[in-house]
Amino acid sequence: MLKVELLVAEGGTVSNAEARPAELRCGGRSDGDRPRAVEVLTSRSVPLGGPRAMTVRRTLPQRARTLIGAWCFADHYGPDDVAETGGMDVAPHPHTGLQTVSWLFTGEIEHRDSLGSHALVRPGELNLMTGGWGISHSEVSTPGTTVLHGVQLWVALPEEHRHAERDFQHYVPTPVPLDGGTARIFLGTLAGDASPVRTFTPLLGAELSVAAGATVTLDVDVHFEHGLLVDTGHVRLNGTALEPTELGYAAPGHEALTLVNEGPEPARLVLLGGPPFEEEIIMWWNFIGRTHEDIVRAREAWQNGSDRFGRVEGYPGDRLPAPALPHSTLTPRKNPARPAGGPRLS
Repeated sequence: MLKVELLVAEGGTVSNAEARPAELRCGGRSDGDRPRAVEVLTSRSVPLGGPRAMTVRRTLPQRARTLIGAWCFADHYGPDDVAETGGMDVAPHPHTGLQTVSWLFTGEIEHRDSLGSHALVRPGELNLMTGGWGISHSEVSTPGTTVLHGVQLWVALPEEHRHAERDFQHYVPTPVPLDGGTARIFLGTLAGDASPVRTFTPLLGAELSVAAGATVTLDVDVHFEHGLLVDTGHVRLNGTALEPTELGYAAPGHEALTLVNEGPEPARLVLLGGPPFEEEIIMWWNFIGRTHEDIVRAREAWQNGSDRFGRVEGYPGDRLPAPALPHSTLTPRKNPARPAGGPRLS
């Protein structure tokens, strides 16, 4: 059985301190294998380390699916009682070949990076960091935070832009009223609203709220595949039931997505989308590359304190060391075909 895990570091959701992190090559066109029905991806719990470990629920990557568009990593966490877990404290760590997307429902996180950015991640506000050729950053929940609740997402950069310069963008989307709910579009275009945030492939990212008993129909790009992550509520996506922490996957070919909230309370959802990512990529620790050698060079640069990743100023502690590479060559792994047993996958 293939087990795909990119485990995260103690105290954070965007780094991996495991001694033997898994590698993953994903992408490539497989439209002919994609089912038209909605697949249900169940999350797995990943402890972040320590005796009072904060736990995240991971839906990407996994055995059933490794990307949705260029979205290649999705962690969903909270509501997390900081008094019990100690909150988030991720020491400076590197990234290559990707963009990180931070989106909170509750709490506040202090972000510092080697570009010189010093910003707060707050509920309803997007922080997007680009680490193409190389960047490093730290993330620490603020002293006033009592509950942490949100998502941490990664976006793979295409070959043409995978060595892009460091960048940091902050954006506060205005809530858009829907018939039966509201939307905050932090990336891409939806419901007549467009985010100005720059990305390197077409993307959709939005927080949705659907009122109790309401039905919301959204016109979407027919060429996109979509993933709907349920934070709260019991909803149906195009007729398929989704429970909290599950992610529903809809293949390209849908002109609209219909969301039905069958519960007595408002449902909160995160909608992700993009055209199928046709390139193959290798993910290992915090790096995305195209070959084993790409990963080896990035790791060596970080371990040797290369200028490639710069320095994070203001963090009161040491940076994270990279784990050891596996003895074998990092090899490709793709999305498997849909199993014959049905659309519910884990």
